[in-house]
Amino acid sequence: MAVPEQAPEVAKSDQAIFDLLIVGGGINGAGIARDAAGRGLSVLLVEAEDLAQHTSSASTKLIHGGLRYLEYGEFRLVREALIERERLWGMAPHIIWPLRFVLPQLHSPRPAWMVRLGLFLYDHLGGRKRLPATESIDLARAPQGAGLNPGARRAFVYSDCWVEDSRLVVLNAMDAVSRGAVVATRTRLVSAQRRGAGWVATIADADGARQVEARALVNAAGPWVEDVIQRTRDPATAGNQRSRGVRLIKGSHIVLPRLYPGDHAFLLQNPDRRVVFAIPYEGEFTLIGTTDEPWTLPPGPATISDGETDYLLDTVRRYFATPVTRADIRWTYAGIRPLYDDHAANASAVTRDYVLDLDASQGAAPMLSVFGGKITTFRKLAEHAMEKLAAHFPMAGPAWTAGAVLPGGDLPGGDFDGFVAELRAERPALAPALIRRLARAYGTRAEHVLAGVRTPEDLGRDFGGGLTEAELTYLAHHEWARTAQDVLWRRSKMGLHVLPQATEAIDAFLAAMGHA
Repeated sequence: MAVPEQAPEVAKSDQAIFDLLIVGGGINGAGIARDAAGRGLSVLLVEAEDLAQHTSSASTKLIHGGLRYLEYGEFRLVREALIERERLWGMAPHIIWPLRFVLPQLHSPRPAWMVRLGLFLYDHLGGRKRLPATESIDLARAPQGAGLNPGARRAFVYSDCWVEDSRLVVLNAMDAVSRGAVVATRTRLVSAQRRGAGWVATIADADGARQVEARALVNAAGPWVEDVIQRTRDPATAGNQRSRGVRLIKGSHIVLPRLYPGDHAFLLQNPDRRVVFAIPYEGEFTLIGTTDEPWTLPPGPATISDGETDYLLDTVRRYFATPVTRADIRWTYAGIRPLYDDHAANASAVTRDYVLDLDASQGAAPMLSVFGGKITTFRKLAEHAMEKLAAHFPMAGPAWTAGAVLPGGDLPGGDFDGFVAELRAERPALAPALIRRLARAYGTRAEHVLAGVRTPEDLGRDFGGGLTEAELTYLAHHEWARTAQDVLWRRSKMGLHVLPQATEAIDAFLAAMGHA
């Protein structure tokens, strides 16, 4: 069995003081850590659980401009997201790829001219270069009509991109570490206080609590952003400290057996003017989502409600010919979106834009809190965060992430299929489906998983679906995987392909490695 070299991951450090202490291991925290480390700043990122454990692994998994945001006048956000869309695709072509979306006019509450105008803006706002433009099709004749209910005729077809969301977070964290950052998972912020020109924070992991110092604190805790603000309040000056406010909105998804042939997705319009995506998922399934439901409880794990389940199933029945019931659902997931509170009455209309709040009044040590944001704009958000902090770190280097590939993204010529063909030629004894999955997950870093591997036996024990000891060893050494849940639902979606009893076996294997 191949054993990869040890990763540069460090859970603890003897460093006396960091430039940045970042709280939160979702996409924004990981993105800021990467950007800051690449500018030469010393960075410590702490995450109370696993990377991308909550919101950042519970998205609809799209790199997109947000077509529906045009309806709410979010032109700046849509333009920024559309510009980032092709940029991110170039940075990580193994986990991001183009997807065509079919938008049927059946059941549409919007006239066709309005939809076409929106798509014209969508095609031209962001300087689209590589993705194909919008076209009109007749669903009665086009292959994209297969699987739909009778009656659907006119549809528009436009482009966006797909992303493996939780892997995007991990790749940013890996790149941050390669540039000198320290990433500590399962490590929570207990408290932090300003002391002199910096911060003294108490953090805790399984080994106990310890103190660290930092010149600035970045609060990228997502749904817990307000909680972190509370943990940093000075009782003597609490009245002077402020918060922009966060609005928690739950979004839920269901996964069904494949509903239609083809590798295209659908954007489905409902009578209440909300939209739902239907997307090919993991080869055998269709992903349906999302919902928008206010979350009034404290932040924590979220699950889909009966009402959300009914809403998504009703949408499927409205458009697709395949009969579906609750018994057909193979998996559900839900996440809490920490949106900036713009006081919109409708949860679907709450802005997806982000606000960066810098608290550094009267020369106090700076704290930057992140409100809102979406996966597509994480890189630009990180760049803007560094601009906000620039006065406090004049020694920091310039912006650099726009053209820098993420780990594994340096495919020769950006040609994914060509890279897969090379891997298959080098290891003809391995199953083609396994080679392709590893290439999708790890890009050029698949070579680390496959180091010394020539036959299936070299991979070690197969826990199901082609998930082997070699891959688990790589994930534990390089990607902070500590439990079966980390592996099956965040580093991958192999949980859909292995038997339930695999969870216990994977946990035992990781425990034997000392990573439980």
